[in-house]
Amino acid sequence: MTTRRQFARSLAMAGAVGGIGLRPWVAAAEPPPETTRLRLIRLQAICVAPEYVAEPLLKAEGFTDVQYVRVESTAAKAKTLAAGEADITLFFAAPLVVQIDAGEPVVVLAGVHVGCLELFATERIRAIRDLKGGSVAVSAVGSTEQIFLSSMLAYVGMDPRRDVRWVIHPASTAMHLLADGKIDGFLALPPVSQELRARKIGHVVVNSSVDRPWSQYFCCMAVGHREFVRKNPVATKRAVRALLKAIDLCALEPERVARFITDRGYADSPDYALQAMKDIPYDRWRTHDPADTIRFYALRLHEVGMIKASPQKIIAQGTDWRFLNELKKELKG
Repeated sequence: MTTRRQFARSLAMAGAVGGIGLRPWVAAAEPPPETTRLRLIRLQAICVAPEYVAEPLLKAEGFTDVQYVRVESTAAKAKTLAAGEADITLFFAAPLVVQIDAGEPVVVLAGVHVGCLELFATERIRAIRDLKGGSVAVSAVGSTEQIFLSSMLAYVGMDPRRDVRWVIHPASTAMHLLADGKIDGFLALPPVSQELRARKIGHVVVNSSVDRPWSQYFCCMAVGHREFVRKNPVATKRAVRALLKAIDLCALEPERVARFITDRGYADSPDYALQAMKDIPYDRWRTHDPADTIRFYALRLHEVGMIKASPQKIIAQGTDWRFLNELKKELKG
């Protein structure tokens, strides 16, 4: 776990960066990045705050042209990266496994945080198995929520293709349906989970931040486009370094980060943003093994026929931990 003292030591050697007041440090002996342009992805989601907080750190790493490609859904985010319209981003672990299995040119580079997904349900539902025969709302077929919840169903021996009825609704509609008892549950992301609590709609069956086994694995991971990583190893390492430092800041300064993402328009409610920043465990990237996360979700999704490749093949063809392994030594505090 990172301590404030360790983090302060890692920042003490450089000048302040504007905006959020973070102090970056760049390895003097390291060559400059092969490209000074870096394209990330902007999606209105609190849990990927490190991607936005990293902007001044990326500039300190030599990226003079930091761009954020705006998308409106997680599905669009996945397509944007796979199409090579972005270079690196933060994305959810389970859908990444599906992308790798489909042969899309993405490479997982590091774990970002645990948790942020919560299964809300009606009072009748006390455990995942109680969803059998029930209805579950997701934003789209193949969405992040459907893939994650399918892995949860698989973990308890259920078949997501037969044991639940999937209904397609946006989160705003699903909240009303849950309140009226017209659906049995849905998987919520911040800030929807904070709003459900505030409005006392449903109850939490699974909180992936604290409930095992989900709390033992990354929810969100750093991922790059394969060609960008292959052609730009120095730029990739510098980008991952900036993201890891941004993750540390999220863990240690949730109030500052919540203000930053709200002021920049990445979150609508400062209260919900702050609650999410405090709830999401951003302090695990040094201690959790990202390969374990890919293996865990690949096993679950393979069991129910949602992917064809073995976990070993998924890890071999869709991950690259060399930058993370180097940076763990460098950023140990």
